[in-house]
Amino acid sequence: MSETMNLHQAPEVMNLHRALWAGRIMTAAVVVALVADGTIQLFAPAQIASMLQETGFAMDLTRVVAPIILACAILYAVPATAVLGAILVTGFLGGAICAHVRIGELGSPPELISLLLGALTWGGLYARDARVRALLPLIR
Repeated sequence: MSETMNLHQAPEVMNLHRALWAGRIMTAAVVVALVADGTIQLFAPAQIASMLQETGFAMDLTRVVAPIILACAILYAVPATAVLGAILVTGFLGGAICAHVRIGELGSPPELISLLLGALTWGGLYARDARVRALLPLIR
C-alpha cells in the first residue's frame, strides 16, 4: 500500500516543483523589468524624458521614483519580504496605469505592460509561496 501512495504523491510533488520554478521565472521577469526601469530613471533619465512629459511628470521626480522602484524590486525578490514587495509593486504599477488613463491613453503599451507585470507579480508569488496559496486557494 505504501508503494501505491508513493506513486500518487510523485505527480503532486512534480507539480509543486514545476509551480515553484514557474513562480521563480515570473518573479525574475518582474524584478528584471523593475530594475531596468529604476536604473534607466536613475542613470539615464533623458531617455525617458518624452514619456515623462506626456504623462505630466517633472524630470526631477526620477531621482525620487527610481530608488522607490528599486526598493520595491528588492523587497519583492527577497522571500521574507515578498508579500510586502508585491503589495508595493502593485501600488506602483497601479499608479503607472492611472497616469496613462488620466491622459486618455487607455490600452496603451505602457499601460498593458504595467498590467502584465502586475499579473506576473502576483502569479509568481502565488506559485512560489505556499502561504499565499493557503490564503488565496483557487480551488476549495
